[in-house]
Amino acid sequence: MGAGVAGLALLLGAVGCAPEPEPAPEPAPVAPTPEPEPEPEPMPGVGPECPTNHCVSVAFAGDFLFHQGLWSPFAIPTNDAGQNFDFMPLFEGAKPYLDKADLAIYQQETPLSAPGGPYAGFPLFSTPPEVADAAKAIGFDVATTASNHSVDMGTEGLVRTLDKLDAVGLQHTGTYRAEGERDVPLIVEANGVKIAIITSTYGLNGNYSEFPWQVDFSGIDFDLDVERSIEKAKKAREMGADLVIGIQHNGAEYWSEPTVEQTADAHALMDSGEFDFMYDHHTHSIQPFEMYNGKWILYGTGNFISESAPADTQVNNEFLLSRIQFAKQEDGSWTTNDLAWTVATNTQNGGYKWCSVAADAPQGVCQWPEFDAGVLERTRATVNSMGAAEHGLREWLITEEQ
Repeated sequence: MGAGVAGLALLLGAVGCAPEPEPAPEPAPVAPTPEPEPEPEPMPGVGPECPTNHCVSVAFAGDFLFHQGLWSPFAIPTNDAGQNFDFMPLFEGAKPYLDKADLAIYQQETPLSAPGGPYAGFPLFSTPPEVADAAKAIGFDVATTASNHSVDMGTEGLVRTLDKLDAVGLQHTGTYRAEGERDVPLIVEANGVKIAIITSTYGLNGNYSEFPWQVDFSGIDFDLDVERSIEKAKKAREMGADLVIGIQHNGAEYWSEPTVEQTADAHALMDSGEFDFMYDHHTHSIQPFEMYNGKWILYGTGNFISESAPADTQVNNEFLLSRIQFAKQEDGSWTTNDLAWTVATNTQNGGYKWCSVAADAPQGVCQWPEFDAGVLERTRATVNSMGAAEHGLREWLITEEQ
């Protein structure tokens, strides 16, 4: 073999013995990019413009107070549903307002009778049950039932009232059928918000419930048992309530300002930190709103409806209907965004009818122009007498929302 050939063989042998190259490393797996969390769907609710993604509005009214002169005009021949009265013509003026709230609450001041009666007015009331049908039909969702008249018809009337409210689909709190029910707070849901409603009454007109647990009442006249309401509100929070509304049946009848005791009770509830808003009824008169430590109190709703009263108790015929809107903040807390009121009287064209005398006159003239204007201006002065307008309280002009 020549030298050239031998060299070539050695070179080829060297090449043939070279180590195999290392395989390229597998690329590390790349985690998939997570999909961004979808933005929550806005839930503005019904009512004023919502400044955040989630709001809820609550309308609230006072006592349904019926005497014979108020129910008699609405009697009808017994219909297929067994009804003997049609109260829709009486209540229908309030429906456009209630349609502009996510939740609506009223006070069922008096026990309801059996269909066909017997009916009775003051001092021991027994009210036609058809008022509950109409209350539901115009947009109310909840009835509070603790009042000084809760046991006017004894246990039978108390239970009959709750049965009727259930039958028409109205939730309720304040009176109870069974032991233990009083300790469970009512929590209702509106526009995805859990709202607790805590109520109580100052007394039972010297009457006695058959069992102490039948009414949200301390058992001692003129004692609202504020601590019990606070404990019930705490329980509601533990049960998941987002908002807690306190409602007291309290005050001096026909007065346009709160009593010292009424103010003290309201402040005690709010000082607990468990309530987002509270209001009173019972006095059959409109009383002021107050901004207290950043939260609202209303001291008197007046009635929702009543028979005409003498001129010296005209306040009995002036009815406040209000709406509060809460807005959820980024940190999960809720704040009051809007608070508005309207006022109504009880006749139009000479007949009984809930009729708004607001500045936008949504139902036209109620009694006569001067009378309507007087009710409106007197109410404006009353609701603002503790400085509420400076904190944003406004008149509710429904025509601007339709």
